Amino acid sequence: MQAADHQPEKPTAIRTDLGVIFVSLELSRSTWLITSLLPGGGEKMSKHSVSGGDVTALLARFSQLQEKVKRRIGRCVPIVVIQEAGLDGFWIHRMLETEGIESHVVDAASIATSRRRRRAKTDRIDGEALVRALLAYKRGEPRVCAMVRVPTPEEEDRRRISRERKTLTAERVAHVNRIKGLLFTHGVEYEPAHRNRRARLEELRTRDGGALPIHLKRQINRELDRLELTLEQIKAVEAERNALLAPATPAEVPTPAKMLMDLNGIGAEFTMVLWTEGLFRQFDNRRQVAAYAGLAPTPWQSGTIDREQGVGKSGNPRLRTTMLQLAWLWLRHQPDSALSRWFHERVERNGGRFRKTMITALARKLLVALWKYATAGVVIEGATMRTASQ
Repeated sequence: MQAADHQPEKPTAIRTDLGVIFVSLELSRSTWLITSLLPGGGEKMSKHSVSGGDVTALLARFSQLQEKVKRRIGRCVPIVVIQEAGLDGFWIHRMLETEGIESHVVDAASIATSRRRRRAKTDRIDGEALVRALLAYKRGEPRVCAMVRVPTPEEEDRRRISRERKTLTAERVAHVNRIKGLLFTHGVEYEPAHRNRRARLEELRTRDGGALPIHLKRQINRELDRLELTLEQIKAVEAERNALLAPATPAEVPTPAKMLMDLNGIGAEFTMVLWTEGLFRQFDNRRQVAAYAGLAPTPWQSGTIDREQGVGKSGNPRLRTTMLQLAWLWLRHQPDSALSRWFHERVERNGGRFRKTMITALARKLLVALWKYATAGVVIEGATMRTASQ
């Protein structure tokens, strides 16, 4: 009997009959690479470059693509654009939507890539990968990529307050440490954060009783100038934050931010970060809440192997850091809550070990509980509320 000749199956062709022009944008400061897949043109993707920031040339290229398709199939088709979330922010996305073009912003880390040790990576390859991801997404394939929920300009602007305060706080610490380091070389202990910093500086003497060197003293005075400017800017940012959190009228319906501040142990800064970085979004379930903060578990299961790799850390890093800090404070200010009791029971069960592991689990549970409380009014079991005097 003659053996059948089994030919390898050809790869499945890309469907280009969807009646849409699929376009990806690879953005950089110098050039924008436009990769497009047209209906009726087979599987070949065309590439075109325009100068970075040249919106007129970008829209002109879109018009050329539509005219080309119209000559080919006899009708005009819409354009769907995809781009990676990055340095350019969301202004290009908003501009395209203003022009009536469907636009998507994708999390680049969510797109599947080759696991080879050395894989080729160029803007041309990335542009084609974005188009394929957009095709799969529009076909309704699940988990092919994660599209970013673009905030409104108001939501994006509101989060600047907490982010600027964090930057200023880091600058304050840097100035204080620099001044302490300069004086420590002469055996002098000095606290630049005190209000009498200037008067105290004039009284300082080196460890052997001599006066401070003249150039060192001048440098410290300039550092104090920068420190005091930073302190003034922190006060200004905190005043903006407090004004934003304060209700317009006493009879106003409590906002999620006001509800969070009613909980004992949660102050204005924690409230601002929770509100602007996470709870302003719409979530369908608790898994989405934990995943957005990067606190969702990542199991590794294969055959008999079953272990936990820890949290994914793929979400909002500011929200995740804040929740870990808030979890420690929750144990101090809400010791009788069900979440605090759960934490202590688990730690005692393990002989006092794994506190850092359990605090991450507590942060995840606390974030979900705060989300339910702020959005649906579900009271956290055992939590105490802030009194009027506080």
